[in-house]
Amino acid sequence: MAGNTIGQLFRVTTFGESHGLALGCIVDGVPPGIPLTEADLQHDLDRRRPGTSRYTTQRREPDQVKILSGVFEGVTTGTSIGLLIENTDQRSQDYSAIKGRLPSRPC
Repeated sequence: MAGNTIGQLFRVTTFGESHGLALGCIVDGVPPGIPLTEADLQHDLDRRRPGTSRYTTQRREPDQVKILSGVFEGVTTGTSIGLLIENTDQRSQDYSAIKGRLPSRPC
């Protein structure tokens, strides 16, 4: 069944939509003691920044990642890592043409 969780050793569960207030994920299975900062993650987000290729979003958003949990003073704690990226230029009206056409998910 399709879902929003992938992985076995590391389980990544995503949430949010591009037209919503934020996107994020929870990463489970990361052991304690691994150095991790927002800058480590930001590098990969910057690769999809608008204007870097024709395949990236055309919206003007900073895409700043925030580590909400699971990291203390730049080191993983062994608990779930919560990450959040706010959509500062979300435009729900961009999706009005496909409203009602999205397939429903089985329960």
